[in-house]
Amino acid sequence: MTIAFAITWDYRCPFARNAHEHVVTGLESGADWDVTFVPFSLGQVHVAEGDVDVWDEPGKDSGLLALRAGTVVRDRFASQFLAVHRALFAARHDDGLQLSDDVVRAVLTANGVDADAVFAEIATGEPLTTVRVEHQQAAKEHDVWGVPTFIVGDQAAFVRFMNRPDGDAELARQTIERTVALLAWPELNEFKHTSIAR
Repeated sequence: MTIAFAITWDYRCPFARNAHEHVVTGLESGADWDVTFVPFSLGQVHVAEGDVDVWDEPGKDSGLLALRAGTVVRDRFASQFLAVHRALFAARHDDGLQLSDDVVRAVLTANGVDADAVFAEIATGEPLTTVRVEHQQAAKEHDVWGVPTFIVGDQAAFVRFMNRPDGDAELARQTIERTVALLAWPELNEFKHTSIAR
């Protein structure tokens, strides 16, 4: 039976990287999941009341370029999305790079996506509108405030995985399916370890 869920992302968050690696690894191994990837700007979340929204000054937010590029690839180059998605997270967190124009272009090109086409699409302003609308919809409909947030039906939960799948498809499947199953149990409101055994 297909498992359907949505998950938010911003490439700057290491916990989003962990969760999305599990999702990508599961999907690449053939997991029967219907996943909606939802861009969500951490920059906008941290805008102080009365300050200018990142949507109005996108060049001032360090994560919005990559978020727009990922959204364009999701919507226009779907067959390369998982590879690009993983690689943008890796560039930021494994390689420690800022997701600048050059870095984003290099990731796109390395994964078979026409970088000029993606940047031309970004220049139209439509991807910014898409990111804004999907961010605001998640915040309004599900009270989303961070990444990664998993959404199943009308239930949503912010989740932090401490591990990465490291290519282990079975671990990825178990991790995601356990999380989605917990979301279907509305009586569980909060579950947080008091310490981290590491």
